[in-house]
Amino acid sequence: MRFILFCIFLFSYNLNAQIVNKTDSNRVKPGDTLVVDSGFKDSLKIFKPTIYDYTYRTQFSEKKIFDTAFTHDKTFIFSQYNNRDNFGKIQFANVGSGFNPLVFEVDTEQNLSLLPTNKSYFIRGIKDVNYYDVKTPTTAFIYHNSARNGAVLQSTYTQNIGKEFNFAVEYTGLRSQGHYLNSLASNNEVLFSGHYLSKNGKYEAFAHFVHDNVNNQENGGIADVNLFLNGNSDFNNRENLQVNLNNSNSQFAYRRYYFSQEFKPFASEKFPFKIRHTIFNQTNKYYYNQGSPERYYFTDASELYDYPASSKKYSKNLSNTVSILFDKKNFKLDAGVRHQLIKLGVGTPFPTALNFPQELSENRIGAVGNLLIKLWDKVELNSNLEFSSGKQFGSFVRSQNLLRFEPIPDYFVNAKVNFQSASPSFNLLLNPSVYKNFNYYFADPKNQSITEIGGDVNLKWFKSSVFANYFRIDNYTYLDFKALPQQSSSSVNISQIGGEATFSYGNFHLNPKVLFQSAIGNKDLLPMPNFVGRANLFYQTKAFKNAAEIQTGIKIYYFSKFASREFSPALNEFILPNANSYSIGGQPIADIYFNMKVKRMFFFVEAQHFNTTLMKNKSFTAPYYPLYDFRLNLGIVWYLFS
Repeated sequence: MRFILFCIFLFSYNLNAQIVNKTDSNRVKPGDTLVVDSGFKDSLKIFKPTIYDYTYRTQFSEKKIFDTAFTHDKTFIFSQYNNRDNFGKIQFANVGSGFNPLVFEVDTEQNLSLLPTNKSYFIRGIKDVNYYDVKTPTTAFIYHNSARNGAVLQSTYTQNIGKEFNFAVEYTGLRSQGHYLNSLASNNEVLFSGHYLSKNGKYEAFAHFVHDNVNNQENGGIADVNLFLNGNSDFNNRENLQVNLNNSNSQFAYRRYYFSQEFKPFASEKFPFKIRHTIFNQTNKYYYNQGSPERYYFTDASELYDYPASSKKYSKNLSNTVSILFDKKNFKLDAGVRHQLIKLGVGTPFPTALNFPQELSENRIGAVGNLLIKLWDKVELNSNLEFSSGKQFGSFVRSQNLLRFEPIPDYFVNAKVNFQSASPSFNLLLNPSVYKNFNYYFADPKNQSITEIGGDVNLKWFKSSVFANYFRIDNYTYLDFKALPQQSSSSVNISQIGGEATFSYGNFHLNPKVLFQSAIGNKDLLPMPNFVGRANLFYQTKAFKNAAEIQTGIKIYYFSKFASREFSPALNEFILPNANSYSIGGQPIADIYFNMKVKRMFFFVEAQHFNTTLMKNKSFTAPYYPLYDFRLNLGIVWYLFS
């Protein structure tokens, strides 16, 4: 890793910086490449790119410039191994080991696919893949250190070939040993993407290939919680604490080939129609490996099946969609038909005594539609509808509707009404195991239906926003304390309300964010904290004759005490607590940090969970899983525009 960083620094000396503001590229006035007089009387022109020549987008979004501004939100993003703001989640002790979700959210990546909850935080879905448009070859690096041995490095290289074609190569490697026994995390992602737009603008294509591996040793948490809570100095070295599992690990592989093309058969001025064809093939595989059955899961040989100690299950989705689009600037409508071949299965057939199927498969036929309306640059309506049906996994309906409007200049309102009715997550339908208690086949489940109503109001005052959400979940599907799937006969209703603001006085700033939530009825089926909040108090100023910019401050994260679900390593899901479980939360988590920006390079230095240097660590991510101790988190983000 040191060699890689040395090469990065060495390589940078041969690259020319952009001709833009030294500390805030977003202050450059919008415009294309600058054309500068060469100073000679001939016709030679010098082209100097600005930051607006370096853009990215997802397939269905508007272009955005590379964000090199030094804003307060960066400290919540680039301090995380998955480079996302993980508000509403609490990280396990080791980097790369996932999170315990504290706030209910709908994860559409789990629809009609096998995706264990704790393996979902590293992967990128179809709507998360970026396609680039850059004037010159562009490279980006994001580096984090890890717990004990290892590091996290995400690298991106993208380049245009002519004006029509762009390709990008992205790689993320993560390895972190962790401070507890058997907690190694080893994740990686490879992504190739390409975008082509013909000279006449009539043909456009998007393509990508992504392959993720999310691999973790599973230790089942510490065996004796009291040894951790008592604070005996013998256990300051966390490897002295015995853990519940000694030779288990989980692996998740996520692979997708994706290609989408659009063609305008007529002159767009008279007939603004397009034909779109999209095809992708996605395979998800989950392995739970053991050298031999772990005593933590059984006490007698009669509790085992004659089945391999290691197990495998998978899902496959081959999807083919043809759509017709009406594409005007302020009105877009498309409708199409979709065919899917979906499979869900296990590697080794279930024990004969169970008579469970080895594979479930079906052909699904459905329809998709999208509507976008913009009025007076003040109102925007975006609606998406998807429907499909099959004999094995039943009907699937998803409707997403977002209304955005600006009633007063610089004051924005977003309102949403979403609905989906789908088979429960495939990870809850089928599971093979050498342990009798962990085998299940959930036959003929009812569709889990989720209605979401909510929105947010963004105010100019203090750059603040207020949001509220309401969820109604019918046939809520969950894992009971025995790790077996169940469905609720009555609905689960969840209300959420919160807000965020930034208060400034000179160079001092305070950025708090709070969320209050509660389950109305069936609270025991989805335990959650009633309050989640964080506050970021920081000082930001220019330094070194305006050649750099610094941030320094303190972040405090807190969630109220609640009876959390437990983590099941075999399933990588969260299950209801048993009678002997205990509550977590009610303990502040404080980080002190110093960040600096020099041109296109950001440095992040964090003393994480700093308050444990003054008091004993009694915080938990989940029952039996202590929260990370104090550690120094280092990060570097570097954009190179050659």
